[in-house]
Amino acid sequence: MEAEMSGAVTRGRKESGPTNPKSRWNTVPPGEEEDGRQGALKRISAMWSDFRGRKRDKGGDAECAEPQAAAVAAGNTSMQRYASGQYFFEYLVVVSLKKTKDGSSYEPQITYQFPKRDGMARCQREEEEKTLKAITLFCFPEGINWAPLTEYHSETFSFVLTEIDGSRRNGYCRRLLPGGKGARPPEAYCIISSVACFGLFSKIFDEVEKRRQISMAMIYPFMQKLREASFPAPGNTVEIKSFIPESGTEIISLTRPLDSWLEHVNFATLFNCLTDNEVLLVFAAAVLERRIIFIADELGILSQVIHAVAALLYPFTWQHTFISIVPKILIDVVMAPTPYLLGVQKRLLDEVYDQTDLLLVDLSEDKEKTFIVSIGDESSILPPKLQTEILEALSHRENASTTEELNRVVSEAFLLFFVKTVGHYASYVKYSCKTQGVFEKRRFYKAIESKTTRHFVKKFIQTQMFDLFIQEVEQQQAGPQQGIFYRKVLEYQAKKKKEKTKKH
Repeated sequence: MEAEMSGAVTRGRKESGPTNPKSRWNTVPPGEEEDGRQGALKRISAMWSDFRGRKRDKGGDAECAEPQAAAVAAGNTSMQRYASGQYFFEYLVVVSLKKTKDGSSYEPQITYQFPKRDGMARCQREEEEKTLKAITLFCFPEGINWAPLTEYHSETFSFVLTEIDGSRRNGYCRRLLPGGKGARPPEAYCIISSVACFGLFSKIFDEVEKRRQISMAMIYPFMQKLREASFPAPGNTVEIKSFIPESGTEIISLTRPLDSWLEHVNFATLFNCLTDNEVLLVFAAAVLERRIIFIADELGILSQVIHAVAALLYPFTWQHTFISIVPKILIDVVMAPTPYLLGVQKRLLDEVYDQTDLLLVDLSEDKEKTFIVSIGDESSILPPKLQTEILEALSHRENASTTEELNRVVSEAFLLFFVKTVGHYASYVKYSCKTQGVFEKRRFYKAIESKTTRHFVKKFIQTQMFDLFIQEVEQQQAGPQQGIFYRKVLEYQAKKKKEKTKKH
């Protein structure tokens, strides 16, 4: 199974993390063993927390401060097609399955890393070691006894590493059978990047895989060229020159989609697994920040669907636990009382089946029913009139001929829902010359004429995603807002004003 997906659960909000992000797998409890996977994962499992809408501390330990990629000078017009001089990736690792000491089974180990991190401070080095240990588990999350294989269809999926401050890094993984003869265990290539653009990294994996079949040494010059290139701005292309024996110098073109906030998403998989009405119920549960678990056999389907659901929330950002593929050793996270979006392999269904007060969604082709567990009120969360309008808008995706067109139709259907329900927010943020803006919550929802819409909004404004969105608006300067959402709000308000004028 070759799973594909394009672009971002980073949707133009909080794109860069702090200078020394402290990862969720830091702070070793006293007496805990450092050399086993168990210890690393106990730390991860213990630290999934609910980040209330507080402002995070962006500072870090001076000893551990890590230099960020050099920013592009504002006046350098020749570099405007690049995005902030941002690196494509932090590092590439190859995770191989190696026999344990007693030879009874295989365990994932990092056998290649580029670039090597030399000259780091001690605490930086410790943080990286913990992150790398966690990566091996996300690349092989099954927790099964692997055996050598003669056939294995490659699959591509992604996961997210969430830092203690709430910022996220993306892990892109391709698993395949390495070159050679006879039975052998699969291996995984994994790229860690602050950039969310699945389609682009899927193409990079194609190039890495092609070079790996020749020699591991061929990977280095290609990745070095890629690391030296700046990440392109939306709609632009970067070209990488790379030499391959017997083929000569190749030019690899990497183009970033124009709709950058959708470049980590392929809604097609979501709608292949669920009907329009079922997607609407999942969206309703996500909007109120409930606990949602997705079940599937294939890793690629899990990662694509969970990122697609998060993208439906734009311009808001899911602030809670987000694990597109839960490793078996972390399965206890399903018992967390706080909101989460989780992807769990179907063979672990028995370990989550007894959970209540959540939405448990089966994405499998052979499912008996889609919602194995539900609270029961999901169909009444969204205003009925707006539900009908979303379904009507979604029906137009049948005319979409490309992934980009499909993504646009789907995203705009849900974006317009937020425009109609909370798009008037800017009028209720009051500024004074001495203080930051203040959001007048009560006046905001009282201004809504529709009783069912007002009932929904009163619940929605209590979520952390809305709270954080408003906090950021309050801290901005008075004046017009920026971004796609605000542009859609202005278009909708102009349309309503025109219709009102016609009536009179």
